[in-house]
Amino acid sequence: MDLFDLLYEAAPVLLRGAGYTLVFALASMAGGLAIGVPVALMRIAPFKLLRWPATLYVSLMRGTPLLVQIFVIYYGLPGIGIEFAPVTAGVLALSLNSGAYLSESLRGAIVSIGQGQWRASLSLGLDYGQTLAHVVLPQALRVAVPSMSNTLISLIKDTSLVSVITVTELMLATKEVIATTFQPLPLYLAAAAVYWMLSLVFEQVQRIAERRLNKAHAID
Repeated sequence: MDLFDLLYEAAPVLLRGAGYTLVFALASMAGGLAIGVPVALMRIAPFKLLRWPATLYVSLMRGTPLLVQIFVIYYGLPGIGIEFAPVTAGVLALSLNSGAYLSESLRGAIVSIGQGQWRASLSLGLDYGQTLAHVVLPQALRVAVPSMSNTLISLIKDTSLVSVITVTELMLATKEVIATTFQPLPLYLAAAAVYWMLSLVFEQVQRIAERRLNKAHAID
């Protein structure tokens, strides 16, 4: 079987796997953002009771390998009566992991906003929540977009790890084709190319988001 025939035969399976990877990554991105934003706000809260659990969560997620986290959720938790389907376990693990990194990106961006912004808002009669929502967060989001986008783009590649718990995505689809064709090198290179293309799409989305946010702060 020559290279063209091999890729032609493998294309439907790889593209189907890429579709699952995209859906899987988008679901994990949404979950990561849903976790990361409140965790970032807890990390900067003026109350220790809110800060320390958020700090512990971020330290745990960043200090342990994602693969171990996937194994704990899928293989470990059933031992105490908590069981997830493979897809649910994969999305949960990726969401929890990315949420920690996203929260740190957003927290760093919030901290970078000068204290003068806080004082000026409070002097105008805005409370802490209003200052955060209407003054600080819009500015912080513009600062955080590049690093947050990098974390979200990395999810495209990290989805390959969930193949170890039999979740059908691009890497598992590639392995299935290799098992029948015995041609690992061209098929792994094809899978790498697909991951690259998906990453390029999200990089373009990142640029568009940055341009729009920067446009709102541009000086005429």
